[in-house]
Amino acid sequence: MMAINYEQLRAAVRNQGHRFFETGDYNLNLVGVRAQDRHADTFNDLLCVAFQIQGQTHCFSFPATTDPGVYWREHLANPAGAAIVKPGQYPSVWALGKHQGKYEALVQRAPITVYRDANRDAYLQTGDKVETGLFGINCHRATDAGQSLRVDRWSAGCQVIADSADFDVLMALCRKAAGLYGNRFTYTLLDEGDL
Repeated sequence: MMAINYEQLRAAVRNQGHRFFETGDYNLNLVGVRAQDRHADTFNDLLCVAFQIQGQTHCFSFPATTDPGVYWREHLANPAGAAIVKPGQYPSVWALGKHQGKYEALVQRAPITVYRDANRDAYLQTGDKVETGLFGINCHRATDAGQSLRVDRWSAGCQVIADSADFDVLMALCRKAAGLYGNRFTYTLLDEGDL
């Protein structure tokens, strides 16, 4: 998937009827974009962060996954099925905290809606069961150094950034934003077709 610029992202978010934050410096828009390929076990999605500083627009697009890895599609962590975040906007869903108590990440603090895929194959099914609640759907990195090419066990439903350096950039921006606006972050998930 190609990188996305600020204007494209703003238009896509607004076209879905969601809020796009533009008042104030470092007022972050965290936006996932899910690729159309529902079979891959690669970081073929994007996690974008768009914001302004003194009227100048900035947009970073990080290779990521918005889907659980094939391992967790085939070996269910939850008997109801693998968690696949449903596209939409989730206000104040994340806060800076510890992922599994280990390192700083964005951790779930408000309800999120997921599809449950329980058929234990590699293909993502998103039509069957829908559930809303607190499931530990965090935003974290894959490997702690370098870049991971396969999702595998890195995501059981979390939104995961492939490259640790990209994740470090995101965390620095989130710390800056939390100091200005409080430790809560809205997440918007789009489909690639929404762009």
